[in-house]
Amino acid sequence: MLLTLTTTHSPATDLGFLLHKHPGRVHEVTMPFGTARVVYPDASEERCTAALIVDVDPIALVRDRKRGPRGRDASLEQYVNDRPYAASSFLAVALGKVFGTALSGRSKERPEMAQAALPFEVRLPVLPCRGGEVVLRRLFEPLGYRVNARMIPLDEQFPDWGPSRYLDVTLAGSLQVQEVLQHLYVLLPVLDDEKHYWVDETEIDKLLRRGGSWLAAHPEKDLITRRYLRYNRRLLDAALARLLEEDVVSDPDEEAESRDAEEAAVEKPISLNAQRLDAVVAAVRTAGARSVADLGCGGGNLLGRLLKDTDVERILGLDVSHRALEAAARRLHLDSMAPRQRQRIDLAQGALTYLDARLKEFDAATLIEVVEHLDPPRLGALERAVYGYAQPKTVIVTTPNREYNTLFAGLPAGSLRHRDHRFEWTRSELAEWAAQVADRFGYRMQISGIGPADEALGAPTQLVTFTRQGPPK
Repeated sequence: MLLTLTTTHSPATDLGFLLHKHPGRVHEVTMPFGTARVVYPDASEERCTAALIVDVDPIALVRDRKRGPRGRDASLEQYVNDRPYAASSFLAVALGKVFGTALSGRSKERPEMAQAALPFEVRLPVLPCRGGEVVLRRLFEPLGYRVNARMIPLDEQFPDWGPSRYLDVTLAGSLQVQEVLQHLYVLLPVLDDEKHYWVDETEIDKLLRRGGSWLAAHPEKDLITRRYLRYNRRLLDAALARLLEEDVVSDPDEEAESRDAEEAAVEKPISLNAQRLDAVVAAVRTAGARSVADLGCGGGNLLGRLLKDTDVERILGLDVSHRALEAAARRLHLDSMAPRQRQRIDLAQGALTYLDARLKEFDAATLIEVVEHLDPPRLGALERAVYGYAQPKTVIVTTPNREYNTLFAGLPAGSLRHRDHRFEWTRSELAEWAAQVADRFGYRMQISGIGPADEALGAPTQLVTFTRQGPPK
């Protein structure tokens, strides 16, 4: 059973610090079902590969017959048994044991690297996948991976026997090492759709501990949760309920509403929010968009304006927060809306850092005061999901101009406008970001300002209109 993790980040050998396993040694851990080893077949400054090899003892598997998949009698598995070779829950358990510190996101020697998105390639030469390549892509592509899969035939010498349920898989993407390990820990047994141990309430804690930061907004969270908990309805209902509870990190609860109120109070004297919405609606009209996806729609302010524009025939409001979507539904009175009007608009939960097929084939997408709420390492994932995957004809982005902040009377010197903002760009910083996004993904971009402009500091809000010119590079 084999898994390899490769990076080309320079110096690549720093992977040893992230995984807490020295590249010059063989690391061995005894497991209840065999032995797990970590070795480095390649360790140079340019490229470093860590290999996790799990040697499963088939005799140990049949000592306890309760370990048979889905409660079946395991007595014959000593004769017909793929567990020593196929990536499964055994590999996930070994990964959790061997890379436990890396799974927690800690690195004493390289803390900044542990929090950075790095180029990784994961190889799983024998991966059982119920549902085939389609399910594999549905699970990993929304997380930002490029997926390359080859079906392994039942017998190379007899292709007429047909395909097996095993894939030779390579996953590539720029992510934090903790994210890569969490995704594998949760999704390996989901793909296999088997577990070698009894599932009870403790599995919910494992699932939320390793998947809580990304699972709640995953388009396939129901499938993942159902398979991970082996179709136990009681556990499934409890897990989904807790996922909704843990999503309050991104929900407009009392603290978030307080922060929004602070920003609104700062901008209220110049009616900046109203000017911002007017500018975005004008940009949508200029683009001639008949379908619009408002990404990070929040409570639905822009959605209400778009509904008044009869030229816009299809509207989607997407937000990671189910509570924000509930607030938007109330604001828009969806429950009492006329049927013809109701057909024009949909609300959906989702994260902008995931590849989401629901966002394809829109004329325009809007990101209104959204990008500054993302940690900078996650911007690349948003760029891939929106500009590289969804590829709307027009993307409209608004974001604060940090230079203007000194002119707001109610804003302490050096502060950002919202306590949840991870950054705010100057005009030159925005121009640099927009130019590289446009160049990389085949867009033309134009920057303008919203609100009363200062001769030296510019306008309080910056607006970028991206117009697609061709395919991504």
